[in-house]
Amino acid sequence: MERGKLVERASPPVWDDYRSGSAITTRWNDNDPYGHVNNAVYYLWFDSAVNRYLIEQGALDIKASKVIGLVVNTSCDYFAPITFPDDVEVRIRVGKLGNSSVTYGVGLFRGEEKTASAAGSFTHVYVDRETRRPVALPAPLRSVLEAICV
Repeated sequence: MERGKLVERASPPVWDDYRSGSAITTRWNDNDPYGHVNNAVYYLWFDSAVNRYLIEQGALDIKASKVIGLVVNTSCDYFAPITFPDDVEVRIRVGKLGNSSVTYGVGLFRGEEKTASAAGSFTHVYVDRETRRPVALPAPLRSVLEAICV
């Protein structure tokens, strides 16, 4: 990047860009001294929403699944603040589905807003629980992920 040159920001995604979601409520301790939810909390919401979806769809048993997803990459763009006491809808989609990996897109929507306050992505590489070596996505997991592909 050239010095003094502005970086173009992406436009925030909208509700319909995602395929599934779950509701959360901010907590008092989510806010930082600047009066909004701290950025680290957003990543907790990303991980929780995806794993909740996988568990609810029967594709993940956190105690017994032989194949588990390990996060290898994350990112987030922030468009508008989220604060306590906001209700937030965490919307998810699959942007890229590989042989042993998946990249999720996640949008955070405050209240009834249809434009994301924040949007991010993270990548899971699926591995054997014991050896931690990458494995092909099991068919039931792949099917659940294909259902939210864009």
